[in-house]
Amino acid sequence: MAHVTREHLDRLLEQALLADDHSSLARRLYDVALGYSTGDVSRASILVQAAEEWRAAGQPARALECFQRALEDGGDPGFDPRAGIADTLFELDRHDEARQVIETIRAEGEVSAATAHSIAETLVAYGDLRAGHEWVTQAVLSCDKDDPEHLAMLRTRYRIRVDLGLPEDELDALIS
Repeated sequence: MAHVTREHLDRLLEQALLADDHSSLARRLYDVALGYSTGDVSRASILVQAAEEWRAAGQPARALECFQRALEDGGDPGFDPRAGIADTLFELDRHDEARQVIETIRAEGEVSAATAHSIAETLVAYGDLRAGHEWVTQAVLSCDKDDPEHLAMLRTRYRIRVDLGLPEDELDALIS
């Protein structure tokens, strides 16, 4: 069992970026998660990172497995792994299952801004601009204005509103 530090993960990420090898990084992150005992970063967060790397490597089935393990782990990954599960299910052409996962998240309430933003981006990517707008608006409204992601959420919302042909509103005015 290993103690995992943010620096350790940063080194892994840096090496993988230089090598442009998402599969290798995904395997290494997964191995780190399996050997995890304690650390600056939760095992669930490491599994979410591994899942994202599997997706970048074009292996959504392996990504889905990592997202599910992150969910089962119960540690704080920074956002709800089910958002990643839904996105991956869409990628695997399992749209009905993806929408069920999203509806479960909505029904449970208390969705973090990061989770709502992720779901919004997923819905927009798969053509549901109206639902994406609802989710990103929720993200903007629940996000602390000092959060570094707040501006990104506002920009996402603005882009969706433009695509929907909606007029500018008071939240859009916060971008400038």
